[in-house]
Amino acid sequence: MTAPAPDGGPDDGTARAAEFYLGLHRDPELSGQEERTAAALATRLTAAGYRVETGIGGHGVAGALRNGPGPVLMLRAELDALPVLERTGLPYASTARARTDEGEDVPVMHACGHDAHLACLAGAAAALAADPSRWRGTLLVVGQPAEETLRGARAMLADGLYRRFEPPSMVLAQHTVPLPAGMVAHAGGPVTAASVTLEVVVHGRGGHAAAPHLAVDPLLAAAAMVLRLQGVVSQECGPAEQVVVSVGSLRAGGPANVVPDRAVLGVTVRAFSDPVLDRVVGAVRRIVRAEALASGCPTEPTVEITSRSGANLPDPRLTATVREAHLGAFGPQRVADWPPSMATDDFPLFGAPGAALHGVPDIRTAYWMLGMVGPGQWAAAPGATAAQKLAALPPNHSPEFRPHLGLTLRTGIAALVTAATALLPPAGAADEG
Repeated sequence: MTAPAPDGGPDDGTARAAEFYLGLHRDPELSGQEERTAAALATRLTAAGYRVETGIGGHGVAGALRNGPGPVLMLRAELDALPVLERTGLPYASTARARTDEGEDVPVMHACGHDAHLACLAGAAAALAADPSRWRGTLLVVGQPAEETLRGARAMLADGLYRRFEPPSMVLAQHTVPLPAGMVAHAGGPVTAASVTLEVVVHGRGGHAAAPHLAVDPLLAAAAMVLRLQGVVSQECGPAEQVVVSVGSLRAGGPANVVPDRAVLGVTVRAFSDPVLDRVVGAVRRIVRAEALASGCPTEPTVEITSRSGANLPDPRLTATVREAHLGAFGPQRVADWPPSMATDDFPLFGAPGAALHGVPDIRTAYWMLGMVGPGQWAAAPGATAAQKLAALPPNHSPEFRPHLGLTLRTGIAALVTAATALLPPAGAADEG
């Protein structure tokens, strides 16, 4: 088998990747529960000749393939899906359900493209293994669990990913977005934002709904917090600062005639720098305490950071090299610029920002976006301009998110192979130093 060409072909590996993708899409697993997904990736890496280890930081998978002396290049994709009910109408749509850590029965869907990422990863790993004449060094291929909870990268590194395998000097990843399938996009600065996820527990005093004066309603306090937090960005952040504060969940109570004794808020804060992030998190803590005090809560609320990830700021030189390779492979009409996104990924921890975890200070990263909208879906989207169409298309995490199978996988495999062969020396090159 030859490495995939930019425009595909009969031997480009897309058919095998598509078979893998369809199985992943039909059988998604939540963060931290990715046992079957991990096993499926491990099987494919083993078949391609990689030395594979599983169970790293949960269900993490890593495979290494050495092809002579040279640098170590890591390719990473994610294993997990989301608690979303699929509404794509596709014949291979997920009907899976699972239980969350809290015991709630939920639908499960690959609504963020991780199934496509994994299929492209496996396809690229197989293509590179089948054509060792194009590169030398070591490939480290990683399937990361629990990206959606921003815990998986940290867990894999804490469990010794870079001790079990020779640590990389370069790490690459890509992510599907609602751009036309066949395109890739690179950023000139941060790709995604830093974020902090907070769990806020509001303590009230339970009682009968008929006697609210004998209780302290934590729902009322929590509702006030939700409303008041919306003013942090408009009132406490400069116009040039890009900040998002979101309350994604509010859990409390049971029967309508009972005042509960606690309410739990899930809050995320996003920004492009740690100082801004810390300042806004401080504002959230202040508002939460003040609203609890104003509501007469008997105990101060607890605010726990459940996850944190830094801004995804790829190495400029590495990014330039990969972008140039993509331009050569795909042509300028298929390589776009990417503006900073307020989404978050824990991918940066695999690079220099995670040095405190893995002890390797000089790892460089590159990260690009992969288009996934098919021509028919793009044409049918309302709007006369690209911006209008992008605003109308189902975004990541939507129950209607549906990558175009062939174009997305063919381009994603080619993008990874093209980047890897641009960064690793050819097999016949003389050793450096």
